[in-house]
Amino acid sequence: MHLHRTAVGDGPPLVILHGLFGSGRNWGLIARRLAAQGWRVITPDLRNHGASPWEAAMDYPAMAADLRTLLDETAGTTPAVVAGHSMGGKAAMRLALESPDRVRALIAVDVAPVAYGHGLEAYALAMRDLPLDGVTRRADADARLAAAVPDPGIRAFLLQNLDLGGPDAPGPRWRLNLRALLDGMATISGWPDPPPGACYEGPTLILAGGASDYVRPAHHATLRALFPAATVETVPDAGHWVHAEAPQATLDAMGGFLDRLPPLSSRSA
Repeated sequence: MHLHRTAVGDGPPLVILHGLFGSGRNWGLIARRLAAQGWRVITPDLRNHGASPWEAAMDYPAMAADLRTLLDETAGTTPAVVAGHSMGGKAAMRLALESPDRVRALIAVDVAPVAYGHGLEAYALAMRDLPLDGVTRRADADARLAAAVPDPGIRAFLLQNLDLGGPDAPGPRWRLNLRALLDGMATISGWPDPPPGACYEGPTLILAGGASDYVRPAHHATLRALFPAATVETVPDAGHWVHAEAPQATLDAMGGFLDRLPPLSSRSA
């Protein structure tokens, strides 16, 4: 699958993957800052999100295959640093386990390679069931969504996916394949068995939110069995959307990790 993407900067490749209900533009600020530090930062929309194609399958092996195509198109034979938040972090982990030679280093933001019991199905249902007839402003949709999603910050995040249309474009409509996301919610919240004997030994940063329960001490053994070089760094007081709640702390942690990477070998550069 050809994923829609934005690229900024010149230098070695760094791919940053958004989470569920997100898009590449969620990472725009951090992407620009890292590009200024000498990276070529690529922020795709994952399948069934944003401007990328829609497909029924919504599982991590399929997402890893999409990412290999993305790397073929954007990095060639150069191994890329691959970072991702939540669902995007799991997709990055799966890619690293399946194709470790393609991944120079791995950054997973507030996610572990485990199955979670708390899915986000309620938000997908709220968007699916939202009546869009007569909606001409985002504020109209926000008012209608408030009963199902009381948190204004989460509503604003979800409504980034609402395309209001225009003179030559139908609308309003969601830029999300909500049917595929709902059908795949258990798979997205889960974690598939890795390939037999799979292990990614490259540099790995797990960046956890201090106020989130997605990365817990109980997960560390599983993390290090699959990613033995992993270090866990916590951003105090940040919730699950670490990069949105604490962008400077996220940038500092990612930038420090990237600065410590060994240089690319001339053979892979």
